[in-house]
Order: sequence, then structure tokens, then C-alpha cells
Amino acid sequence: MIKLLGGVQDSKRMTPLQRNRWQGCIKSATISWTIGSSTHQEIDKLGIVPATCLAMQRAIDEMVYEPTYLLVDYIQISSCACPQISLPKGDCRSLSIAAASVLAKTARDAYMVELDKRFSGYGFARHKGYGTRQHYAALAELGPCPVHRYSFRPIKDMVYAF
Repeated sequence: MIKLLGGVQDSKRMTPLQRNRWQGCIKSATISWTIGSSTHQEIDKLGIVPATCLAMQRAIDEMVYEPTYLLVDYIQISSCACPQISLPKGDCRSLSIAAASVLAKTARDAYMVELDKRFSGYGFARHKGYGTRQHYAALAELGPCPVHRYSFRPIKDMVYAF
């Protein structure tokens, strides 16, 4: 695996071009992979960490092969009976976690590009939902759209200001 994926690292340290180039190699090199997600409503209701765990559990549930052991970046998936180890900064310490972070990031970025088509004016394709000046400017001008997380402090403050 190291021979095939030696250039893969924490997705945050890779450019979008690097992530996109590596995602095909990662998918080809693995026995099985899936992407799990949570909705913005679930994030608002549960909080980011429980919603992240829910997304991970959904990914596990969709696996073709049942995993025998999990390496997880930072948090434990309490709903999973499979043995697991939680590695703080795991995407910097484990090739498997780094590869998973690349697949998750490229999937999320593709989703944000789709949202940009549905909700023009917010710039989702450029800022990918992160709190950039451009994103805050669009929020100030347009207000939140239906997929914004209302539990996120700037959105919450904006909504309660009215």
C-alpha cells in the first residue's frame, strides 16, 4: 500500500488538484471504500461530533466487507462494535486515515460544487462552505440558504438578529 499511495498525506496539506489525482489511486488500491454523510439538519440537531460519528457509522454500514478493525481520526465511533483505535491527528500519522481523508474531502468538495449550482450567489464551489470573507459577504447579502447549518454561530447570530 505504501508503494502505491506513498504520496498521499493529510487532505488538508494537499492541493485540490493533488487530492483529485490521488482519489482514483486510493479507490483502486482499496478492497472496499464508502462515503458516509450527515445532513445539515442532523448536524444542527446532534452537533458536529455526533453527526460525524453518524456519518462514519453509515459508511461502515455500507461497506461490502465487514471491517475487522478500524483506525479512526481522533474520535471513537461508539455505535460500532468493531474493535477500533482513535488516533489524534490520525490523518498525519496513518496512511489509511490520510487516504480516507482524501476520499472524504473530494466527495465533500464535489457536493459543494453541486450546491453551488442549486444556490448560486453563495460561492460554494470556491470556498467549499468554509467561513471565508466571500462566504460571509454572500450571507450578509443573501441571508442563509436552506442548506446552511443554523447551529453555526454566524448563521445563528444572523437569524436571531432579525
